[in-house]
Amino acid sequence: MNKALNLQKNLMIFGIPLFIIGIMVFITKSNLFSTNPGLLFIGVTFDLLFTVPLVYFLLIRKTNIPKTTVVPFFILGIIICSLILPAENQYYLNLFKTWVLPIVELSILCFVIFNIRKAIKRYQLHKTESIDFFTTLKTTCYEILPKAVVIPVVTEIAVFFYGFVHWKKRKLKDNEFSYHKESGTVTLLIAIIFIVAIETITFHILLAKWNTTVAWILTFLSIYSGVQIFGFVKSMFKRPISIENNKLFVRYGIMNETTIDLSSIDSIEISSKDIELNTETRKLSFLGELEPHNVVIRLKEKNTLIGLFGIKRKYKNLALHVDDKTEFKNRINKALQQSQ
Repeated sequence: MNKALNLQKNLMIFGIPLFIIGIMVFITKSNLFSTNPGLLFIGVTFDLLFTVPLVYFLLIRKTNIPKTTVVPFFILGIIICSLILPAENQYYLNLFKTWVLPIVELSILCFVIFNIRKAIKRYQLHKTESIDFFTTLKTTCYEILPKAVVIPVVTEIAVFFYGFVHWKKRKLKDNEFSYHKESGTVTLLIAIIFIVAIETITFHILLAKWNTTVAWILTFLSIYSGVQIFGFVKSMFKRPISIENNKLFVRYGIMNETTIDLSSIDSIEISSKDIELNTETRKLSFLGELEPHNVVIRLKEKNTLIGLFGIKRKYKNLALHVDDKTEFKNRINKALQQSQ
């Protein structure tokens, strides 16, 4: 009964705005619009850019649906207006793109930053666990953004934050462990950045002789890739592995992470032997077999490893590199004994 009511409610919430959009599309394709475009294009533009988002907002204002989901309807209105209205009838649409859209985007960014700061203060107040920007950012964005866009948005913000904002050196606590100092991954990724930079300059010069536009597009993509890799590298310095509240937070920058209940650990061993990677045995590093491991954690039951863009993979055995592997094993064993 409740499922039927929820389905009916969702159909109304999303169906009414979509019905209005359908009417606007029908009007622009009708003979009435072709004979009187000067009278109707203003109404169509206004309805798609303002009426539809407003109606949707009124329908969700007393529900648990995030209010920020109004934004996709703004974007959808812009796209549909651009597709169905002739170029000569897009005057008000262009005004909206120039003056209103940037304000909406800036407001969303400010709203996200405000909620992140509020979440960080809440963590600091309770001090139940260490503050981790990436985790806090995901939690905040899940509360205010549509789930489908959370991971891409969080990844882009995190890359910029770790790469260009968070420069302060992070001192490890007693319950935290680094994994980047002796693995060689940082050196490898920095080398890749330099190779990308050199190749980008060379290819840009060659492609510019053929097509300037293509040359700049590929150059931009190369620069963007370099920025992404740089953000990934910096995040490894800022997101250590930690043991707190009877849980093991295993992180590999923003590339891979998993949370393990200490009670679910069957054994932990110091080992650098080659292991066969399969659906039960995985490596924490996104480089896989290219990065050696020195610790293997075996669980009593399967857990989930979350990678870039929210990709999830099951595992029961996890191989990883920890700089201070002996202290890491001792600390986990001690925590296991205390929890028993």
